[in-house]
Amino acid sequence: MTIHTGSCRCGLIALDASAEPTFRSYCHCRDCRKQTGAPVMAFVGFRDEHLTWHGEPKTWRAGGVTRSFCEHCGSQIGYRDERLPGEIYLSLGFMDDPENYPPTRHAFVERQLPFLHIDDDLPRFNGFSVER
Repeated sequence: MTIHTGSCRCGLIALDASAEPTFRSYCHCRDCRKQTGAPVMAFVGFRDEHLTWHGEPKTWRAGGVTRSFCEHCGSQIGYRDERLPGEIYLSLGFMDDPENYPPTRHAFVERQLPFLHIDDDLPRFNGFSVER
């Protein structure tokens, strides 16, 4: 069985995932840009029952979404959407081997910054890339 691992910059928060990811995507929405400080967010989704956490991330909630981060180093960890119970979407930067999780789609492309060009043939959605 493959174990997928992730950790924050300082290592105080980490996780092991014992199953394959359920979802991989880019998100171009304003909330994700504000959260990451980057022009686009890339994330990988897992089911809660496959995760073992080492350390307790801090969270904050707004608009039905709970975002998590490390209170020590400030690393973004991921988010949960109340409309998608039992799932977490982890920032690719949190994953120890982010190259293993290439996104398979784009969400909120109508909000994509005009100077950002990602040349791929992935499906593009004007809204969410996973049904809620």
